[in-house]
Amino acid sequence: MPVATDPRILVDAATRDDAAVFRLAPDRAIVATVDFFTPIVDDAYDFGRIAAANAFSDLYAMGATPLFALNLVGWPRDTLPLTLLGDVLRGAADVAREAGAFILGGHSIDDPEPKFGMVAIGEAHPDRLVTNAGARPGDALVLTKPVGTGILATALKRDLVDAAALAPAVTAMTTLNASAARAMAAIGVHAATDVTGFGLLGHLHQLLAASGAAAELDAAAVPLLAGARELVGRGAVPGGTRRNLEAMRDQVTFGSAVDEPTQVLLADAQTSGGLLIAVGTERLAALLDALAREGTPARAVIGRVTAGPAGRITVR
Repeated sequence: MPVATDPRILVDAATRDDAAVFRLAPDRAIVATVDFFTPIVDDAYDFGRIAAANAFSDLYAMGATPLFALNLVGWPRDTLPLTLLGDVLRGAADVAREAGAFILGGHSIDDPEPKFGMVAIGEAHPDRLVTNAGARPGDALVLTKPVGTGILATALKRDLVDAAALAPAVTAMTTLNASAARAMAAIGVHAATDVTGFGLLGHLHQLLAASGAAAELDAAAVPLLAGARELVGRGAVPGGTRRNLEAMRDQVTFGSAVDEPTQVLLADAQTSGGLLIAVGTERLAALLDALAREGTPARAVIGRVTAGPAGRITVR
């Protein structure tokens, strides 16, 4: 990536944050992100909903308000009917409407494998941005959705679960992180990120590396989707999850009681996961109360930030 030095650039790719931020005025900044992927569920409408919620999640992690989005489409027009694409776009539009955002256009190409996602644009006050670089030793780590979506989606592809068993994962993935973002804004937190493709460990590592801190994680406190642990034992582990775990080997110390299925789940590649929030202990109770009022899927205290080598994680 080219080095960006303009003072209007508030966040770029250097800290691996969730979105780019560009100051427009002393009291206004534009927040921009992009994400797209291949289907992880069979239902086209749900695929559109998940992809849209996933794209907007990066804005919420930065404390931004969504404004509009542009659709990104790759579609095999000769093998899949365009009516099916219509279902994808309808699902995305419904989630955008829920987010209070507009879909103003996009771009499509003929592609042998279907893909869908969005460029999502939001705004925030520059002084109220939430980045991944502000965590401090002593902060509590709070997670707002259970993990395991990668495991369950892979189990569906291998016919190990049916649509009913996948339903809790679909519900989690289609739930906007707007409620968690509102709670963060009301209380004031030090740092946040959303948990997506690099898994909980990978995104925690990025937050810690950007913040110059380490962390201790309580594996038993991490909320899991129903059935996820059993499915790990049955081999429903996506390749991305295995790569995540391997990539984190030099950054994570696992306690002797942390078994392999737990390690896999902590590295599981998520889609439209929850927010991972670093908050001062003096505001922890208030944040948990705010998350409860907002009805977030989870509000689990899963560990704490510590002094130590930047990015280092100890799992107990």
